[in-house]
Amino acid sequence: MNGLYALKPWYADRLSGVRASLVRREVSPDTLTAAGVVSAAGAAAALAWLPAPLAALPVALLLAARLAFANLDGALARDTGRTTRRGSVLNELGDRVADLVVLAGFLALAPLWLVAVAGLAATLPSWVSLAGAAAGAPRRNGGPVGKTERCLLVVVAAASGWAVPVLAVIAAGSLLTAALRLAGLWRELA
Repeated sequence: MNGLYALKPWYADRLSGVRASLVRREVSPDTLTAAGVVSAAGAAAALAWLPAPLAALPVALLLAARLAFANLDGALARDTGRTTRRGSVLNELGDRVADLVVLAGFLALAPLWLVAVAGLAATLPSWVSLAGAAAGAPRRNGGPVGKTERCLLVVVAAASGWAVPVLAVIAAGSLLTAALRLAGLWRELA
């Protein structure tokens, strides 16, 4: 059930040189969290303002940066011994804001109600994981439409112009992902 999340260790390994450079330069993990939100905003702007398929490349590059920053901020905090409860909260809020900002790029392409439904649905898998972690269960990640899959779907929309179908897939897939995480969590906490 991990979906593209299963590639995270491989991806983290590819970023190890960047991470080492950031450690040497004493970059703050919070700076990387903020950079992820800025990258998401850039992807949203490209999606909203550039026609398909011209939007595909900048959206893909900016979302790749957003995912890299999301991977690097926590890893950098762990590598430098700068993990804090405040940093954990900032990381989670930054991820949720970045998710919603990316989807806000669809406001120029699709009905408000559909963007809102997709945005709400996209946050549900994370809320389920956070609720489980708060109850003492291991954090659940991945699924059919997790963060990485949502980014890939946004690139599909940028390349094809299929905003409405992509938002429908994001909404339905995110709901399915949340339900699967919740079912697994429910079994684990029984």
